[in-house]
Amino acid sequence: MSEGHSGLLSASHEDVGHEVQVALPLFDEPEPLVEEEDDSDQIDIEEAIEAAKAEPEAEAEPEVAEKPEPHLVAAPPAPEPEPEVDPEPLEPARALVPADFALPHGGALDALIRWGYKLGVPGSVLAAPLRKPAKLRFMAMVETPLAGDRIAGMSLRAGQLQIAGLKAPTAKLDYGSPSKLTEPFARAVHGFTWMRDLSSCAPRGQCADTSGAIFKAWLAKNPAPGKGPAWDVELAGLRLLNWLVHTPVLLSGEGEKLKQPLLEAIDTTARWLDRQVASGEDRMAQVTGWTAIVAAGLLLPDGKPRRLHGEAGLLRTLGELVSDDGGVLSRSPTAQAQAIALLVDLRACYEAAGREPPAALAALLNLLVPALLSLRMGDKGLGSWQGSAAMSEPALDALVTASGVRARPMVDARHWGYQRVRAKEGALVMDGAPPPKPRHARHGCASTLAFEFSHGSQRIIVNCGGSELAGALVPARIEQGLRGTSAHSTLVLDEANSTAVLIGGQIGKGVEEVDFKRETIQQDARKATKFEAVHNGYVARHGLFHRRILILSDDGTELRGEDVLEPSTRKGKRGKIGFAIRFHLGRGVDAKLTEDGMGVHLALADASYWQFRLAGSSGEAHCTLEDSLWVDGQGRPHGTQQIVVEGMAARSGERFPWLLKRMG
Repeated sequence: MSEGHSGLLSASHEDVGHEVQVALPLFDEPEPLVEEEDDSDQIDIEEAIEAAKAEPEAEAEPEVAEKPEPHLVAAPPAPEPEPEVDPEPLEPARALVPADFALPHGGALDALIRWGYKLGVPGSVLAAPLRKPAKLRFMAMVETPLAGDRIAGMSLRAGQLQIAGLKAPTAKLDYGSPSKLTEPFARAVHGFTWMRDLSSCAPRGQCADTSGAIFKAWLAKNPAPGKGPAWDVELAGLRLLNWLVHTPVLLSGEGEKLKQPLLEAIDTTARWLDRQVASGEDRMAQVTGWTAIVAAGLLLPDGKPRRLHGEAGLLRTLGELVSDDGGVLSRSPTAQAQAIALLVDLRACYEAAGREPPAALAALLNLLVPALLSLRMGDKGLGSWQGSAAMSEPALDALVTASGVRARPMVDARHWGYQRVRAKEGALVMDGAPPPKPRHARHGCASTLAFEFSHGSQRIIVNCGGSELAGALVPARIEQGLRGTSAHSTLVLDEANSTAVLIGGQIGKGVEEVDFKRETIQQDARKATKFEAVHNGYVARHGLFHRRILILSDDGTELRGEDVLEPSTRKGKRGKIGFAIRFHLGRGVDAKLTEDGMGVHLALADASYWQFRLAGSSGEAHCTLEDSLWVDGQGRPHGTQQIVVEGMAARSGERFPWLLKRMG
């Protein structure tokens, strides 16, 4: 995504004629004085990664050093508490390099074994050429630190598979492949993701009947590799990994009778993945498949050749999945969380087998976790980006705790693309990068320059989110709508998406370049953080750039914004074009229009009172209220409201300043 930054901030200023005012101060206040940031105190994360590699035997979990607080402007004479300020943005040095994905040095013999296995030589021949193949058995039992959803597990024991808030009787599920299951249910049924939930709700012996019944029903419909979702690389990888990690859930008590069928199913799936893993539809699917292959190599007899082959494929594919700053290239929080969960389970497999994992896995976890935390809002859950629902605080805490990584949220992520600032109780996250490339997109959304804002535990401005859960409580018919620009808190021009939204989670042409600038400024004797970004998604169709400026005060109670339409040529086009700037409100926010139609009163669930106000210099623009929805972390859609600033804008360029401020 870094290639999309190509000087739009300066270029668009130069091309606009003198008759167009661009990025003027909000309302009638003077332009804030920009204060240059001191880069001398920033941390070199490369040293932390090298230190983690140099001490693989250390028992303490790697810990990312806390960054020093930035220099604060002198306070006024009256003593005030020091404002909470985010750490300095990460240095470009905090980036993955090819050495992070290098294979463990095992000598020429390991390289020869890896090469032979890749060519199809049986693993038993390579592992022990002078004896007969070992009997198929489990070499170890895995104890993963990552727990599942206890409520979903209890529902499963009662005969109901609960996915994204919707329950379905396990006795009536279609276990065949192909089947009529919607995507969320197909993932759970064929990926056996329910095993983690079941293992978290009761002692294993009490779960064996439930897990055994589902396993037998699935195996009866899928006795051999075939077509459909059951033999998708990602779902086959998830299934194999869950079988290996959660084996005790199946084999406890009476489930011991399933040991041989389970071993044969594991062996069949592992052999199929050996041949098919490279055909996964994207890098996330391939990483899932490679992770399962490595786990099988660790936990099955004569597994060394498979493990060496899998480690090479896994490290190579991880290098193609993750950007330099630790964010996955699909820019999806769900995919980011899945990558962390895979590595946590794989690390548990290494521990069960008594082997040290490659140093690259620890280095990667140390970057994946801070990138995910950069999307954390005031209620400790995640924001809604790239089709993901808002992951809840308990689920996020369980994932981060299981990872063993202690780190602060990433602040300035140019590749991951999300910009974050925390000011006391205020938290602001902005999408400051183009959408993912089509080859990386999973549930790609046209969300460029959208933002989310919370204060305390109350989400005030949100995105709808949840398109990846369409087919459960979220109706499948609105899946594309939830991925469109109108479902995000940003500007929409002529009711068109800034980037084309296609079926199957794919995206088309639109935003290709985003230029972003982050500054600490001085405003009215206090500090504030300023985001300024511009994208070219509407240039080809309408000849207009969209520039957005956000300024969050250091106490987190005032968010100033300005949306600017700038012509891409010096003169611009004639006439006017319809626009709408949408601000989707969080759950529990009660909104009421002001009498003049230029503002909105906001009463929050925490009894605080905020006001949204549109500047008088916004031309024909006015405020309205419309219905909206927001999808929570359990996949349940909630009816909410949205503020819509709409009107007709001059094609020669126009600006729309606004203010969101706490009043009491």
